[in-house]
Amino acid sequence: MKVHIGENEGQIAPPVLQRARALYVRKVREGTVKNPCYFAMDATRPNDLNDGKSGGRFYTICEAAQTFRVISSGHGSGRNLKGVADFANGRECARNFGNAMDSNLTAGGMYVTGETKTSFKGYYRVSGTKDAALLRSFIQFDGEGETANARQRAIGGHAAAVVAGVCLKKNPESRYANRDGFVPLGKLVEYAGGRSDGCTSWTESDAGQIISMVKDNPTTLYIYPESADIAAIAKAVASGRSLSKSGLYWNESCLKEIGVPKFWPKENLEPIIAQYGKDHPARPLQPIPLCDVP
Repeated sequence: MKVHIGENEGQIAPPVLQRARALYVRKVREGTVKNPCYFAMDATRPNDLNDGKSGGRFYTICEAAQTFRVISSGHGSGRNLKGVADFANGRECARNFGNAMDSNLTAGGMYVTGETKTSFKGYYRVSGTKDAALLRSFIQFDGEGETANARQRAIGGHAAAVVAGVCLKKNPESRYANRDGFVPLGKLVEYAGGRSDGCTSWTESDAGQIISMVKDNPTTLYIYPESADIAAIAKAVASGRSLSKSGLYWNESCLKEIGVPKFWPKENLEPIIAQYGKDHPARPLQPIPLCDVP
């Protein structure tokens, strides 16, 4: 493993690995996990490298088999409640983290993978008049401590793919047709280099591999940073102290981009989001148009 430990691209930072391994060992000892592999994510690293590639920051570690793999993974987009609170994140680096409902923020900390559910997300056109169905699997995460509300927040992992720009196409033979015989048809959008609603998102091929690893065989996921890390980093940045000399870690390129990270605790943010929702009620849903394609 030594060759994989470090802060360079393709490596895992020591504190991230230490905590991920400690969580895994504890859950194995408790009997919660029997999987030979475990996961980690460093959400301080960049996701979108601005060259058409996604940055590696999600790790699959199988010590018995001596395998280590790093893949891309999206972070929570956050939200900008205009005039009230701005906790939105850019594509490349995450500045804002939190565990509030409806915040779309990533919450660092400890998780165990739960059940996997697969759902139909719509049809998309693949060629000519041929359509394919997007069936997306979702791994539920269960957290503890600051991430204890992961299930309530519907936090988990899935492929970074969605069907957008939907219209309704007549297809009564489809098993997914509504009672009037229509199915949703749109464009397949893959956003592996983008952001999520707070979940961990992967490319479709990576998602398939990860889902197969944890099917009926839960394991641990540790996501860095936690709120205490963010507070310590913010304090060090404000005082001009060196992170490494202070025993702290944050990806250097992302810290330059974001300035000072911030954690938004649910106790503070949820009332703000709830009030904003009351003051800005969602517009009534518009009927989905009918498709003008064969």
